[in-house]
Amino acid sequence: MYSIETKSLRKTFGDLNAVDEISFNVKSGEIFGFLGPNGAGKTTTMMILTTLLKPTAGQALVANFDVRTHPKQVRQKIGYVQQESTVDEYLSGRENLFLQARLHHIPKEIINQRIDEVLDLIELSDKQHKAVVTYSGGMRKRLDIAGGLLHRPEVLFLDEPTVGLDIQTRRKIWEYIKKIHTEFKMTIFLSTHYMEEADQLCDRIGIIDGGKIQVIDTPQNLKNAMGNEVISLTIDQVTSEKNFLSHLKKIELINKINENQNKITIFASKGTEVIPKIFKISAELEIKINSISLTRPTLDDVFISYTGHEIRDEEGGFNRKREHAKMKRIRA
Repeated sequence: MYSIETKSLRKTFGDLNAVDEISFNVKSGEIFGFLGPNGAGKTTTMMILTTLLKPTAGQALVANFDVRTHPKQVRQKIGYVQQESTVDEYLSGRENLFLQARLHHIPKEIINQRIDEVLDLIELSDKQHKAVVTYSGGMRKRLDIAGGLLHRPEVLFLDEPTVGLDIQTRRKIWEYIKKIHTEFKMTIFLSTHYMEEADQLCDRIGIIDGGKIQVIDTPQNLKNAMGNEVISLTIDQVTSEKNFLSHLKKIELINKINENQNKITIFASKGTEVIPKIFKISAELEIKINSISLTRPTLDDVFISYTGHEIRDEEGGFNRKREHAKMKRIRA
């Protein structure tokens, strides 16, 4: 059974294909993640699924309701925590949650009980009467997440839940997300550009880049598919570089090779046997190897394998601003 189903989903803003014919399903009760740089289409997809944007084409079902034809029913079934904090700094934590409860039409007789439950869950009971302006970034994010839980949604959307937080606070938020998932048995859809976050939290991830989904699988399966080990090397830029690559591809134990300027990433089943062969070929072709390393595959390696580049915040930030600017003009 699926909590989210999409088919050939597309969203364009002028000449920008923010979401480009994507199809995927999210199983009920799983934590599913979109992994990609800012500007890849993650937030646009989430805004469509939460009925804040209408798709240009394709279909999306959330909790068995079509986002285009039954947006009200979808909104009743979901919780949505945006990347930017939406809490009122001059209200207390409890007052913010009370406001959220009224917006979600939670019956008055159970509002206080619900607020007490989520405050206890996110461990903010002792700070509930203090103004949010005194909260740390991590506390504000926990309060944002609590607001998305009050009405007990079937599907919780988290857009970049730990962006801008330090690594210690980020890991604490991961603990709360896992706790929420266990406590409420709900489906969680999150977007992130942090590799470790996707690896730690998600049952399955979809790598998205340039508005297209490149692959969907469990983090472990994606890493296993790369081969047992990753060899990274840098070489001097020489005219015989292509000849070097063609010789490397003939090594039987190599599964895949990616090249980015003078950096070469090799996925191999037995790295310790492959490295001597690399040095032999480089010596024969008189190619200087500046550095070489051998590691186990990570999601970074998986991302590079499918997209041909690393996640770069700087470029993504520019694309994200461009995308948001177009969205504002069109929605105005």
